[in-house]
Amino acid sequence: MSILVIAEHDNSLIKGATLNTVAAASRLNAEVTLLVAGCDISGVLDEAKKILGVSKIISCDDELYKNFLAEDFSKLVLSIADSYSYIFAPATTFGKNLMPRISAKLDTQQISDIISVESEDTFKRPIYAGSCIATVKSNDSVKLITVRATAFDPVTLDNNDVPVESIGAVDTSKISEFVSEEIAKSDRPELTAANIVISGGRGMQSGDNFHLLDSIADKLGAAVGASRAAVDAGFVPNDYQVGQTGKIVAPDLYIAVGISGAIQHIAGIKDSKFIACINKDEEAPIFNFSDYGLVGDLFEVLPKLENELK
Repeated sequence: MSILVIAEHDNSLIKGATLNTVAAASRLNAEVTLLVAGCDISGVLDEAKKILGVSKIISCDDELYKNFLAEDFSKLVLSIADSYSYIFAPATTFGKNLMPRISAKLDTQQISDIISVESEDTFKRPIYAGSCIATVKSNDSVKLITVRATAFDPVTLDNNDVPVESIGAVDTSKISEFVSEEIAKSDRPELTAANIVISGGRGMQSGDNFHLLDSIADKLGAAVGASRAAVDAGFVPNDYQVGQTGKIVAPDLYIAVGISGAIQHIAGIKDSKFIACINKDEEAPIFNFSDYGLVGDLFEVLPKLENELK
C-alpha cells in the first residue's frame, strides 16, 4: 500500500493545505510520496524535504507546469499513478480542478472533501452543505481523495532530508493554454490560513463600503472575506468568497457582518472556534450558528467597533 500526495504550491512556497493533506494521508500508516511539480521550484523542494511524514519526493521542474493547468498536470500524475494505491490532493481550487480529470481517466470514483479517515477503505465526508456526514467505503484499486484541510491538523516541518527523485515532463496535446490571471494582492493573511476572518454580505450594500471591514481587519490582523451574495453582486472579487462554493475557513474567530446565514455559507465557516455576527435582522439564520450576536445597523456598529480597537 503506497500513497501519493499532490503538493499545492505557488512555485515559491508550499501551500498550507498540503500539510493538512499529508496529515490525512498519514492516518493510513503507509509510506507517503509527495509529488512536487512546477517551474523553478528549488525553494519549494527545500521546504518539502522538511515535511514530517513524507518518505520520498518526486519532483518535476518544467515550464509546462508553471501555471498548474489541469490538462497538463493530470497527465503527469497519470504517468506515475500505477505505482500507488491512494492519490491525495487538497480540496482547494487546485485540487477540485485537477482530481476529477484524473478520476475520469482512471475510471475511478473520487471521494471528495473528506473530514475523517476511518480505515484503509472507509472515509467520512460532509454532504448537503454539511447538514449530514456520509461514511463512504471504496473498493476501487486506486482511491482518489481530496481533503478538507480544516478537518486535519497540519503536520510540522522538521529537520528531515527526504530523498528527491526527478522525473521529466509528460508530452501534452496542448488542448489548453494559459492566457492570464488576475490576483487580488493584499498584505493581510490568506483567508484559509488566517486566525481571524471578518466577512461582509449583501448587507454591506456596495463594494465601496467594504472599507469599513478593511480598517477593522488591519487592526485585528484579520483576513477579509465575503458571502456568495456579496461576490455575485460584484462587491468584491471571487477569491473573497467564503462558503461551500468558495473557501472553507476555520479561524479562531469568524465575524460575519451583514450576512444572513445561508446554509452554503455556514458550511464554509462552521469549524471556526468562535463565530460572531452583526445583523439588523434579529430573525437572520446566522444568529442560530453564532456564539455571539449583535442586532444592529452595521453602518453604526462598525465605526464604533473601530474606535474601540484604537
